Amino acid sequence: MTARSYILPDPETQPAFYADVPPKRFLAWVIDGVLIGILCILILPFTAFTGIFFFPFLFLVVGFIYRVLTLAGGSATWGMRLVGIEFRAQTGDRFDLGAAILHTLGYSISIAMPLLQVISIILMLTSRRKQGLTDHFMGSVAINRSARF
Repeated sequence: MTARSYILPDPETQPAFYADVPPKRFLAWVIDGVLIGILCILILPFTAFTGIFFFPFLFLVVGFIYRVLTLAGGSATWGMRLVGIEFRAQTGDRFDLGAAILHTLGYSISIAMPLLQVISIILMLTSRRKQGLTDHFMGSVAINRSARF
């Protein structure tokens, strides 16, 4: 840890950071899915509409790029920004490019394996800091932006 680093908020003494985070994450996930779908539809003409034949793969690639760029640019996807949450690394800092790539990779793996996604959802609903599976591995958390350090 650097001299600038600090510990993440304690859910017992600072519950406002974690209040309603799981439903906000779900709503952000839906919003992001719609935005990624729109981006894919806008990309289709540039593939001479052959993208229709590999649309799930196109959705996966566009979604990965979208998540990495938005997480690296503000520690939150556009959906997360709309609902007022953001990710913080284990040190309390916002995500950098490396953390955004790792988190998106972990998310992509858990989406590809339904059992891992179910475990992630259960963890978000039951863990003290409302962390998903990837968050547990990275030590990251999703917190309310309105609650400041």
